[in-house]
Amino acid sequence: MLVKKVFSILFIILGLTACSTVQKVVYRIDVPQGNYLEQVQVAKIKTGMTKTQIQYLLGTPALEDPFSNNHWYYVFIQRKAYEAPQQHTLIVNFDKSGKVTSFDLDKPLPKDPEAAVNNVIVSTKTVEPSTGWFSWL
Repeated sequence: MLVKKVFSILFIILGLTACSTVQKVVYRIDVPQGNYLEQVQVAKIKTGMTKTQIQYLLGTPALEDPFSNNHWYYVFIQRKAYEAPQQHTLIVNFDKSGKVTSFDLDKPLPKDPEAAVNNVIVSTKTVEPSTGWFSWL
């Protein structure tokens, strides 16, 4: 009889926890996939640049047009925790000689507030060297 009570209480507790409405309890990391694009990099693209210069600036493209080598696709997908993924596609078009004729970013890239923080020069106080254990004497 005691076993039946314990199992029934355990079953009820497990059933109630399965009906829980608590969401977003588990931590999910931000996952950038594809070619990581930043607004600073995209702003450096100019018409007349060569394929080598674009590859140095943005990296290897995610996709080259299989029917024509004149189109490079850079795809960047950002998945932040529980938000819907955001996809950004940059298409770079070249002429026959391999120079950029045009480029198109489907939607603006998000501004990264950490980029400004990472580029700040921080000044600190100079620390007087201590003489050791007996400096307080």
